[in-house]
Amino acid sequence: MIEYSVLVGGKAGDGISQAGQIIGSIFSSMGYYVYQYVDYPSLIRGGHNYCIIRAADHPVAAYRNEIDVILAFDQQSTDKHAHRLKPDGIIIYDTNRVKAKGIGISLSGIIDQFQGLPVMGNTAMIGALFQYLGVPWETIEPVLVKKMPKKTEINLNIAKSAFSQVQSNRNLPVPGGDARPFMTGNEWIGLGLLAGGLDAYIAYPMTPSSGILHFLAEIAEDAGIIVYHPESEIAVILMALGLAYAGKKTAVGTSGGGFCLMTEGLSLAGQSEIPIVIVVSQRYGPSTGLPTYTGQSDLLFICHAGHGEFPRWIAAPATPREAYYLSALAVQVAWRFQVPAFILSDKSFSEGLYTGDKEMKAPAEFPYPKPSVPYQRYEESSDGISPILVPPEQGEVIKVNSYTHNEQGITTEDPAITIKMAEKRKQKAISLAAFSDTADSISVSGNPEADICIVCWGSVRGQVAEAVGDLTVRVISPLIIEPFPINSFTKVMQKVKKILVVEESATGQMDKILREKGFPPDELILRYDGRPSSIEELHEHIRRFV
Repeated sequence: MIEYSVLVGGKAGDGISQAGQIIGSIFSSMGYYVYQYVDYPSLIRGGHNYCIIRAADHPVAAYRNEIDVILAFDQQSTDKHAHRLKPDGIIIYDTNRVKAKGIGISLSGIIDQFQGLPVMGNTAMIGALFQYLGVPWETIEPVLVKKMPKKTEINLNIAKSAFSQVQSNRNLPVPGGDARPFMTGNEWIGLGLLAGGLDAYIAYPMTPSSGILHFLAEIAEDAGIIVYHPESEIAVILMALGLAYAGKKTAVGTSGGGFCLMTEGLSLAGQSEIPIVIVVSQRYGPSTGLPTYTGQSDLLFICHAGHGEFPRWIAAPATPREAYYLSALAVQVAWRFQVPAFILSDKSFSEGLYTGDKEMKAPAEFPYPKPSVPYQRYEESSDGISPILVPPEQGEVIKVNSYTHNEQGITTEDPAITIKMAEKRKQKAISLAAFSDTADSISVSGNPEADICIVCWGSVRGQVAEAVGDLTVRVISPLIIEPFPINSFTKVMQKVKKILVVEESATGQMDKILREKGFPPDELILRYDGRPSSIEELHEHIRRFV
């Protein structure tokens, strides 16, 4: 089994994240599976930033404590992380800023030689790293050219100069195979939304969801979509509902605090039955909390947000394939059932980088019921779903309403009609639950005969799946959280005698959901410091339980 971990550390402004992405892309171009964890404070300059790039000849979705190479841009990077080096590990460091044992190179000396910018020190470090690993320049150069379209020649000269100053110490194996796309979870979500037929994306920037806005804005013209950044999250949700009323398949993105401002608009979507996709990427709260760190403490909030009772659909992906498929499905579900459809992510998944497949599967578009004549926007039906038309439609009035309304959309306070419309929403919820309760709504891995199971969701599954190792356990993860796929979940839990829940929250919110559904967990492993667990840390916790 081939595996390699590189830690890149420095201050905000040193280009740490970009260096990590390029290193990961080079590994990916060689046929490796790659995962990158990014850790940074809420600062524009200074502080301590680092990322861990883990490359292997098998799929990876978490980081290990032990590191093969540290690229140290500053002293903190060695002081904080040198203890993580493997016995044969090495530190490659900037001699102008760091005192350490290892391989020293003068970043400013190389940069000045080619009249580069200070941030180009990250290019030098990349060159030094891959020469140390024994990777030929011909493998590195095309990735640098692609990833650095500006000042390409200077960056290449800087990287090659550092490359030539270091002696090769390793002979990094090449797994072979095609290069795989290496992107953030946010980018995989964005691609999935496009595959589902997205017409418009509206968002106000809020870490860690902002990457979707940036990604879709960059490709909006080529993708033929509208991307807009209004003045607030209240404007975001209302503008999105207006676009959806006009027939545009629309999604919005935010984090917990921004979603708080959207909740009245969410209830408007529930009452008016306007389709909307909402991506919520969690960070650790409450309030401003830890803006650049992770958590799973918004699960119950998303399940119950908004006043009044109305159906919603919530999916929580853990892999690029799931992010792509479920995001595409969210667009289709929102429009087929005319409900708010959520993609629930977190900082670890949204800003983590993963290799995925070049070709991804998207769901087929659902057929829509045909409207009757004359058209009634809220027409009764056996499944609770009314046919949808969008204006302009000749000869038809398409009236949506935030008030209780009759089938034509006209405001009413009649008790009988009020009951009828509530029953319509209840029937729609039943239809949505039947649609969602399939074998595909749950991920099951590990030992199929084990009577001990770990239940987790979202990005934590990547950590758990690797941490269990050869332990005799099953890993069960609901991909659809609302409506909860109770029949499918019951089926996979038939032989289970002990349940362990692993979650990044202080109170165990999945624990509460499982108890409500009749599956009380025996033990919880909760982490709530804003950081994901390493494979080794989590393995020890799980081993004690098993």
